[in-house]
Amino acid sequence: MSFLWPSMLLTLLLVPVFIGLYARAQQRRKKVQASFQAFGVARDQAGAPVGRRRHVPPTLFLSGLALLLLALARPEATITLPRVEGTVVLAFDVSGSMAADDLTPTRMDAAKAAAQKFVENQPASILIGVVAFSDAGFSIQPPTNEREAIYAAINRLSPQRGTSLASGMIASLNVIVPNAIQNPEENPDAEAEPLPTPTPLPAGTYAPGIIILLTDGENNMDPDPFAVAQVAADLGVRIYTIGIGSATGADLSIDDFIVHTELDEATLQQVAEMTEGKYFNAQNEEDLQEIYEGLDPQLVVKTEKMEITSILTGLSILFLLAGGGISLIWFGRLP
Repeated sequence: MSFLWPSMLLTLLLVPVFIGLYARAQQRRKKVQASFQAFGVARDQAGAPVGRRRHVPPTLFLSGLALLLLALARPEATITLPRVEGTVVLAFDVSGSMAADDLTPTRMDAAKAAAQKFVENQPASILIGVVAFSDAGFSIQPPTNEREAIYAAINRLSPQRGTSLASGMIASLNVIVPNAIQNPEENPDAEAEPLPTPTPLPAGTYAPGIIILLTDGENNMDPDPFAVAQVAADLGVRIYTIGIGSATGADLSIDDFIVHTELDEATLQQVAEMTEGKYFNAQNEEDLQEIYEGLDPQLVVKTEKMEITSILTGLSILFLLAGGGISLIWFGRLP
């Protein structure tokens, strides 16, 4: 247990002071009782001697006071909480080809619109993260259910350089399965190593987590996206691909060169098929709801640090009320 205001723990020093005052009062009571002998014996409302019962209400009162003073320090405790949740990673292609205008106004804007519509329809139990990739992939928003943070991350995206589908998939996969694959960008000077071959896991192992790849599918950089897709399949992570662009394509001016770019549906369909995901076209936004329907939220148990001030305050009130109630029932007065 930790405390947000540990200095307030000093107020607990009042507890032994109250105990001392109570003990002193009991000694004085015994002296008075000895003076009056049988007439000085304390009795309850029925006329029976109270004996040690007299200490019950003050003990409850003192316990309630101690809990109340402890609550002033604002204690925190690590609590295990079960909840139903799932994780979705939105992986955005931010390569130069996403500036093409074969979708209105551009492919990038169409990708943002499709993603934002998807986010709007998700319940709070679904955590959503954002990954951006061009010639490298980076997580720009860890999974969260704070929608404003997700929208802000999406709106910051803008077209960059080349396209490496695999880099985006690697960054996304590492969000769901930590350290599943070493990101080449973490050590760019090292020799390229073959991708790992994980031991295939039982179906549904990572069912609560999926990757949504929003891209035109034109891969022009290593590593091989199909090799990464196989790693994801072996780990049980499904990849849903959303094609951004048209089959006819568009001409794009890059560094004074005219480059023709078009949607590579075949690559995206194969990646989705390998991981038991599905392929969608961004022009059919109503079909995107199928992605959520394919997500299988599961009951997970997580440890979280939670402030328990209100719990201690409630317990202290119960002790105080119990002490007062017992005192009124037995003795007809408050202690």
